[in-house]
Amino acid sequence: MPVTRGRLDAGSTIPARDLTPVVGPPIPVPAPDRLIHLQFRRFAGCPVCNLHLRSVVRRHDEIEAAGIREVVVFHSPADELREHTPDLPFAVIADPDKRLYREFGVESAPRALLSPRAWLPIARSILRSTWAVARRRERLPAGTQPGGRLGLPADFLIASDGRIVAHRYGEHVYDQWSVDELLTLAARAPRPAATT
Repeated sequence: MPVTRGRLDAGSTIPARDLTPVVGPPIPVPAPDRLIHLQFRRFAGCPVCNLHLRSVVRRHDEIEAAGIREVVVFHSPADELREHTPDLPFAVIADPDKRLYREFGVESAPRALLSPRAWLPIARSILRSTWAVARRRERLPAGTQPGGRLGLPADFLIASDGRIVAHRYGEHVYDQWSVDELLTLAARAPRPAATT
């Protein structure tokens, strides 16, 4: 699979492949019967990522009903991810070498944490995670992150033919689609042709 170094645009086509989640069977991307929401997050146990993913978990039934399969990529090793994701109802992919990040043009940069627009979500996420860790409902992230801590999020909505129908490259750590934005984009996206 070729690795690109730039950002992808809407209308770009990605090659078909199976992604292997940390738990469960391989996931075909693109999916023949639904849209794929491929989202790139940071590292296992990232408090800001957890804050966002909790909103996705709460509305997962709506997302599925809209014909969307969630696939979430982290740049942590699979063993570490398994410790942080047992209650997530969607596929979680380990990409410690950041091959998918490079292919999709997903970046790391200091602005991930330095943007003033990120400060309130960072504070909220730290408070929420501190409380969850104190109650033993979550684990602390590893002290060192081989892939770094400055990752930026990215979202891609991929049609069944492999075309990217919408995308968002985050400008800071909490700059991603809300569930409402995802559902709106999916409602406008082309659907697979019915087979007879």
